[in-house]
Amino acid sequence: MTDREPPKRRVPRPARPDRRPRADRGERLSHDPDRAPRADRQDRADRLSHDPDRAPRADRQDRADRLSHSDPRDRGPRPDRAERPDRTDRTDRSGGRTGRGEPTDRDRDERQDRADRADRADRADQGRADRSGRSDRGDRAVRVGRPARRSGTGGSAVRPPRRPGSARPGVGRRSARPPHGPKPLRLGSPRPRLRMISVAMTLVMLAFVVRLLQVQAVDAGEYSAKAEANRYLTRVVAADRGGITDRSGIALATSVDAYDITADPMMFTPDETKLPDAPAQAAALLAPILDQDTAELTRKLSTPETRYVVLARRQTPQVWNQIKDLRTTLGDKAGADRLAGDKDAVNILGGVFQEPTSKRVYPNGDLAAGLLGWVNADGKGGGGIEQQLDKRLAGRDGEVTYAQAGGRQVPTAGGTETPALPGSDIELTIDRDIQWAAQNAIAEQVKKSKADRGYVIVQDTRTGEILAMANAPGFDPGDLSRAGSASLGNAALQDAFEPGSTAKVMSMAAVLEENAATPSTKVTVPNRLHRGDRLFQDDIDHPTWYLTLNGVLAKSSNIGTILATGQLGRTQPEANRVLHSYLRKFGIGSPTGLGFPGETPGILARPGKWSTSQQYTIPFGQGVSINAMQAASVYSTIANGGVRVEPTLVRGSRGPDDRFTPAPKPKETRVVSDRTARTLSRMLESVVDDEAGTGSKARIPGYRVAGKTGTANRVDPVSGKYRGYTSSFAGFAPVDKPRITVYCAIQNATKGSYFGGQICGPVHKEVMQFALKSLQVPPTGTAPARLPVTFTP
Repeated sequence: MTDREPPKRRVPRPARPDRRPRADRGERLSHDPDRAPRADRQDRADRLSHDPDRAPRADRQDRADRLSHSDPRDRGPRPDRAERPDRTDRTDRSGGRTGRGEPTDRDRDERQDRADRADRADRADQGRADRSGRSDRGDRAVRVGRPARRSGTGGSAVRPPRRPGSARPGVGRRSARPPHGPKPLRLGSPRPRLRMISVAMTLVMLAFVVRLLQVQAVDAGEYSAKAEANRYLTRVVAADRGGITDRSGIALATSVDAYDITADPMMFTPDETKLPDAPAQAAALLAPILDQDTAELTRKLSTPETRYVVLARRQTPQVWNQIKDLRTTLGDKAGADRLAGDKDAVNILGGVFQEPTSKRVYPNGDLAAGLLGWVNADGKGGGGIEQQLDKRLAGRDGEVTYAQAGGRQVPTAGGTETPALPGSDIELTIDRDIQWAAQNAIAEQVKKSKADRGYVIVQDTRTGEILAMANAPGFDPGDLSRAGSASLGNAALQDAFEPGSTAKVMSMAAVLEENAATPSTKVTVPNRLHRGDRLFQDDIDHPTWYLTLNGVLAKSSNIGTILATGQLGRTQPEANRVLHSYLRKFGIGSPTGLGFPGETPGILARPGKWSTSQQYTIPFGQGVSINAMQAASVYSTIANGGVRVEPTLVRGSRGPDDRFTPAPKPKETRVVSDRTARTLSRMLESVVDDEAGTGSKARIPGYRVAGKTGTANRVDPVSGKYRGYTSSFAGFAPVDKPRITVYCAIQNATKGSYFGGQICGPVHKEVMQFALKSLQVPPTGTAPARLPVTFTP
């Protein structure tokens, strides 16, 4: 036995408080050496370190290396076999005894296997420790890589050296292996890479958040407005325009289906069509169909700042069908080209659309055109009743907003709609048949006399309703392209002219009403009359006439009228004031009450401003201007017993609910007494019935007709000077029970006679006769009065 003290037992390290003791784990894993805990493997390594035969191969290799390189003299005396540790009582890992001799090959192999498994387990633990960054990685390497030291009082114990020939078989082979095995792979820490990726993703998400805030919060309104502007379209839904009918409900103006041709200029841009001149190409195709200028259409299609332009309004269905067929043909061709590989093929008319609307038509052509007026390209009244009652006729337009894509409506995207309110139908006082008769008669006479123009008015004497208002020449309100500027409008209300002798009835009414004379008052009429600075004469030279007041009116004597009206006052200025007051009562110088667009009130100066000549010419109708309606109203006032009823053109209206609303009752004004009116009626009858009268051409068999001719110097509207004549005739019938008033005037007749009785008398007769029959007015049953015209001095 040696002097060495027996090795002290290794005290195991205390287990961590948060983990189970390694000894317990070792006990559980003792049946499996490969799964033994590290502490257990360390204990085995410590035990083997004191047994040369059971020491780890690394330790044995170290000892072999030391012995092979050391000097035998330095090794010291070999210990006696008796001093070697006794291995007879050693128990192998498998639990069996080996005896006193050398370990068997099986024992060595088992020990070697256990050592190899322990080594592999240590390397695995070391790799896990390296990856987790644990600090005890080196300690395990020390404990496993070399034999454990045994502490004693005298220092480290020295194992007895082994004999040179006592090495166990196989040791030399294991000495060639590296002492610690292959160096484990050390992986870099993933934390920097994770941090870099996290920062990059954060920056990307931050950019998305900033952009989202800009779109949804900061610029939300702007983007929303752009989206709405590009997606939603708003168009006007035109209301159905009300119709215009005559007093019997016969259509004079109505509306039919039509189309507004529209376009989306954005669909003609180079980005959409891939063509630099798409607007010009489309305009060249549309111009012949729409009958418009190519340059103007190109300009409209070249405005991409808007999504809606109107190319043409109120086109007929035939026009739209031509455009639609052409668009379909071009669309089919573009589709075929795309299938053939041409991706840029487009339909050049793909951005042209239509909007249903209505178009104004006039079934009777130019009948009552001056009275009805017309509707312009924007659907607004451009003249006449169409303009005067435009608000009532037009109704109220609606509006529809809808989503569109590619120029087509998206039905499921929603929208808003404000329905249109149709206009009211207007019923006029006009009788279509009488209107036709009047227009036909005046048109023929104007053409025959080669006059500038002419007009006829037919009025109901009792109600003031206008039964006809005809102008010649006329125009077709449905085709203004053929209308001349002179023919547009309503000359019967817009022309101001000097009435001439038809105005003498007002002077005679003043004389009779003021009791200045009676129908039988004797008036000596010289051939010439000097008043003021002028010398007056009648329309013809004649010897001195001996006429009654009735004869003065029947022969239409200017000199006799001057003499009669001079009796209205003690002085001429006083007579002027009296006459002026009666002229105003008859409506001269004031609007007629029709409210017609462009109507002239006439010209009537105040009596204090009358010139020397005017105070003598105004009594016979010169120096004062009126329109045709005012002249007709004067004779209707006499026929109505001296009561003036404001003329009316509208009987009422029928709204969308089909309820008829009558027009307000016209204003009535007493001008002269009934006695004066009846007396004047008999005096006017002498103009037509008496052989000495100037209006014999207006006689109608079976009817007593009262009337007055007129021939006045005409003021040329261009030069402002007298040129030509205004020929006229005014009258009513039947005299005993007046029903109808007819007024006719012709301006500047240049062929044949220019006297009113000669060219307007026949027109008056034709229109009056037709009107009496149309209204079924019975013939007169009494004989004419036949008041005296002349007297014997």
